[in-house]
Amino acid sequence: MKFFTSFLSLTIFISSFSQSHSPRKSLNPLLYPFYHGVASGDPISDAVILWTRFTDDTLSNDSVEINWRIATDTSMSNVVNSGNGYAHLNNDWTFKVDASGLSPDTWYYYDFESLGYHSIRGRTKTAPTGDNDSARFAVVSCSNYEHGYFNAYRYLRNRNDFDAVLHLGDYIYEYEAGGYSAGIVDRENEPTNEIISLEDYRLRYSHYRLDDDLRALHQQYPFINVWDDHESANDSYVDGAQNHSPSTEGLWSDRKSNATQAYHEWLPIRSPIPGDLQIYRKINYGDLMTLYMLDTRLQGRSEQGGSSSDPNRTILGQTQFSWLTNELKSSTSKWNVLGQQVMIAPLEVFGAALNDDQWDGYDYERNRLYDSIINNTVNNIVVLTGDIHTSWVNDIPLSNYDASNCTGSIGVEYVVTSVTSPGLGFLGGIAGSTIELFNSHIQYTNLSEHGYLILDVSKSKVTGNYYYVNDIDAVLTGEYFDEAYFVLDGEKCAQQSAGPTQSSKTPPVFAPDQPINGTATIDEHLTSFTVFGAYPNPFSEDLTVQLFLAKNENLTFECYDIFGKLVFSKQIPELSKGLNYIKLYLTTLRAGNYSLVIKSDEHYSSKKLIKIK
Repeated sequence: MKFFTSFLSLTIFISSFSQSHSPRKSLNPLLYPFYHGVASGDPISDAVILWTRFTDDTLSNDSVEINWRIATDTSMSNVVNSGNGYAHLNNDWTFKVDASGLSPDTWYYYDFESLGYHSIRGRTKTAPTGDNDSARFAVVSCSNYEHGYFNAYRYLRNRNDFDAVLHLGDYIYEYEAGGYSAGIVDRENEPTNEIISLEDYRLRYSHYRLDDDLRALHQQYPFINVWDDHESANDSYVDGAQNHSPSTEGLWSDRKSNATQAYHEWLPIRSPIPGDLQIYRKINYGDLMTLYMLDTRLQGRSEQGGSSSDPNRTILGQTQFSWLTNELKSSTSKWNVLGQQVMIAPLEVFGAALNDDQWDGYDYERNRLYDSIINNTVNNIVVLTGDIHTSWVNDIPLSNYDASNCTGSIGVEYVVTSVTSPGLGFLGGIAGSTIELFNSHIQYTNLSEHGYLILDVSKSKVTGNYYYVNDIDAVLTGEYFDEAYFVLDGEKCAQQSAGPTQSSKTPPVFAPDQPINGTATIDEHLTSFTVFGAYPNPFSEDLTVQLFLAKNENLTFECYDIFGKLVFSKQIPELSKGLNYIKLYLTTLRAGNYSLVIKSDEHYSSKKLIKIK
């Protein structure tokens, strides 16, 4: 994501960096062994993806059986489907199942069980079929952990008035701790290094998914996700990224593979066959709308820069472009909604594009898309965009666009601001006014606030409602509605609404913090500590142990070779209750297999380690 730069003319030793920030991340021991909660995603009319992650630091096997069930009631008495499968070490102990045999437009409840322990229950909803009157979505993007609290997620969790969450990318960020900004005092990226290896990406997702607000929002609603650049590296494209240096960080193909594997492991997305990058897909919400989730990053994008009129440059790639235009051509839906990453409407000052990372840098392909829409008489185009940490409502203009009578527009674009990532508020109000002066198709801007969009879809119109949180430096400081803009059926320009739209449906009330249904109890090993993982593994020089302490604790770290010989032992006193990250520097160990044993007075955990050099 480019902000408008042209517009802004020893021996073996062990070191603990256990975070002492306050308040610390809370963790209820009753969540064991499903500490990361539950999630659902990619709802279709008869199926939905269900997700969880199993964590047991005493497990010696490389897989564990997971039982799942889905029901129409919160007491789980009317189970409509169930089954079992395995969480595997090779998938970072994550588990996904495509729960089928469901009824359309229906709220469901689901949970998981393993080793006699039950997860919290989740709520999800299938997509409708046929003639339906409305659909309603929360739209979010750009959730940087270090920049603040995920208040937008918490307020969304409490709304109870939409069908699904559309996340348009930058679900995580790849930077090292403090690499993007210093952030706020008690929110720091883990691992602290820039993430490159598969284990790095996995640990970063684990860190994010232990956030209470994100975990609770996943529990309440199905997500429909696409990645942007920061799930891999800043300003990524097919063959590289601005924030990737092959000379020091290895092959881009390896890093991209690591990033996408972790993404599919940790998110409730209907994943392609292994090794296939494709995440572009469509989801029908009856005859009312078709949602096309696109990939303008890794599937086919040419490197940024060069001539935007070059016919060889692409942002979608030919395969995805053909798929999209063919799907639009054959669409019978009332509305065609494109969920994607970067602004499609032009953004210029004195006739010069400000950001070649957006569709402005790929004008030839953008015009090809416009031509296909016009030639095939595709109506009611709505584009949803994230990426730039600011809010916009744009008509999507052709060369003959006239704002005074709404001619020469393809449709309307809603750009959602960030959950936390910094915008352009430091430029002041004059920046938005200047941008709108040079771009008559831009109807609304907010360059500073953080929040979310509620997209309300009906037969007669689509409305984008902009909500902002008062602050991200403290928890739950309030939120407010700012503006709403709508586009009418058969029209192609945005109009300001008199106020926010209200949901025409009331979802069933679901308490996100209800007690766990099952036999889970606080075993003695839960009163001490739980290890989530040791990353990277295999390792070459150092690794990080992610663990949660139920109380202040003294821990001993011991390392044994394959002959059972103790090669290192060290106690780290006075580790603080909460989530801790312990970095181990084992530089003098020879390549081979080792056992890492972590002990307290009440409990011990062991992990197999492989040193590769």
